[in-house]
Amino acid sequence: MRAAYERFIGTGELPAGIDPVVADSWRRSVRSGVDPDTPHPQVALADDDLAAYRAAHPLAAVMPVVRELVVDGAADDGLVVAVSDEVGRLLWVEGNPRLRGTVDRVGFVEGAVWREESVGTNAPGTALATRRAVQVIGAEHFSRPVQELSCAAAPIRDPATGRVLGVLDVTGRRAAATHVVLSLVRATVATVERELATRAAAAPGLPAPVDLRVLGRPALRGRSGDRALSLRHAEILLLLAEHPRGLGADELAVLLHPGELSGVTVRAEVSRLRHVAGPLLAGSRPYRLARPLRTDADDVRASLALGDVRGALAAYAPLLPRSVAPGVERLRAELSAEVRAAVLASGDPDALDAWVCGVDGADDHAAWSRLLAVAPAGSPQAVRARARVTLLDADLS
Repeated sequence: MRAAYERFIGTGELPAGIDPVVADSWRRSVRSGVDPDTPHPQVALADDDLAAYRAAHPLAAVMPVVRELVVDGAADDGLVVAVSDEVGRLLWVEGNPRLRGTVDRVGFVEGAVWREESVGTNAPGTALATRRAVQVIGAEHFSRPVQELSCAAAPIRDPATGRVLGVLDVTGRRAAATHVVLSLVRATVATVERELATRAAAAPGLPAPVDLRVLGRPALRGRSGDRALSLRHAEILLLLAEHPRGLGADELAVLLHPGELSGVTVRAEVSRLRHVAGPLLAGSRPYRLARPLRTDADDVRASLALGDVRGALAAYAPLLPRSVAPGVERLRAELSAEVRAAVLASGDPDALDAWVCGVDGADDHAAWSRLLAVAPAGSPQAVRARARVTLLDADLS
């Protein structure tokens, strides 16, 4: 396997016999520009931010089950157990102290994001990319500093919706390279999902998880269907989702209104929102969410992270387009810029065509010019692009 890996890194050739899951992951790692010698996991949350986010996550309630089934025995078996969220952020990393020191040195720490596009092939990242249980052994890892380790991981899904809530991973040396460990991971995930189903059935109020739709008509999407939201309530929930530590009334007022908005008005709006969102909102000092809230904008970013530009475009629309709240306008501009950059970098004529046919790309000179350059000569795409570039050039001059 190590010889096959070095041949792939050196020449791009894949020898016969490589696990197709690993081979596809190596290709994705190359396309993402991962450095095989220096993984760069992003530490997205630390200290108080991590503690608040972790406490509110749906998997926090089932961590006692994870600890009983795998963590308690992991310390004696030389293993480390990690649980991530749905974007690959490690929320809990527990187990053998000596191995904890080893994985710490490669950045496998709480708060770090272990996705394929930043660290290459690894069990939690590849399980998230493929939405299936995987085992990555030794030199199957794309990053050389991690190749002394083996790991097995599987996604944890919400039993009612099928949405991925996170990933359970077991990492170690030779002990983690056996089929027994992969079976243990699968069995633990099955038990965790049964526990989630039991808790959801017994929980009153708005069912969890809940998603926020902000790329169309604003709504909360729960198990019982969509619940319409006013624009103001959608703005508040979106801003709180972007600030997991919470926002004070004054901070929220600045993000909500381009002029002056009193703290009294903000408190009144949040009070009305509680009647709609119920247990989704936690305390009032500061205002924050009781659990993570995923938006359809997150779905767009997830597709971009996997290199699925067409999928991102299919899901994309301007974020709360009627909002003039400064905080929302910034988020809208950021998402548009991320999608546009991915489309231009892709060089995919169909993706470029979809972008320029949308609201954001209609007058995008660079995108029309790129489409003209990559579309087959004489094709309808090329003809439209040439006409549009000519018109935009005339307008600009």
